[in-house]
Amino acid sequence: MWRTEGPEIGGARRQRGMTFIEVVATVAIVAILATAIIPLARWNEKRRREAHLRGTLEILRGAVDLYHKYAENGLIEQTDVEQMFYPRDLEELVEGVEVGDPQSPISQKIVFLPRVPVDPMTGEAEWGLRSYQDDWDSDSWGGENVYDVYSLSTGEALDGTRYSEW
Repeated sequence: MWRTEGPEIGGARRQRGMTFIEVVATVAIVAILATAIIPLARWNEKRRREAHLRGTLEILRGAVDLYHKYAENGLIEQTDVEQMFYPRDLEELVEGVEVGDPQSPISQKIVFLPRVPVDPMTGEAEWGLRSYQDDWDSDSWGGENVYDVYSLSTGEALDGTRYSEW
């Protein structure tokens, strides 16, 4: 049979368990490990959000590029010369446009984005936009078209660059 108490020593039973010193030492070791793991978890979360931002920017820029390709090939009718074969805004990519050969009566509506994605750094579905006529590093949108998309976050990435520069 199992005994839960220690052997009798001099007529008294000795209890088994951890002493106060052992408990304090264990708590100290766990605390030291936790202080090492918490910063790593924060870096991992930031790295995950940065990867999400890169992927989202790639999707947005890919949709703009695909629209541009269709428009350059004459499959999307441009109503304004200032568009330079780019979409007017992100909503045009979400709402879709009629695509078809101008010499054929058959056309179909193509949606380039199911919705405007959320910026993982700001938590909003709002993006900085640049038109073809804007400077490459402009932080104000001219409004003629959407040539480039960038994050509105003022934060700094792990590599030291600003998210708005990606």
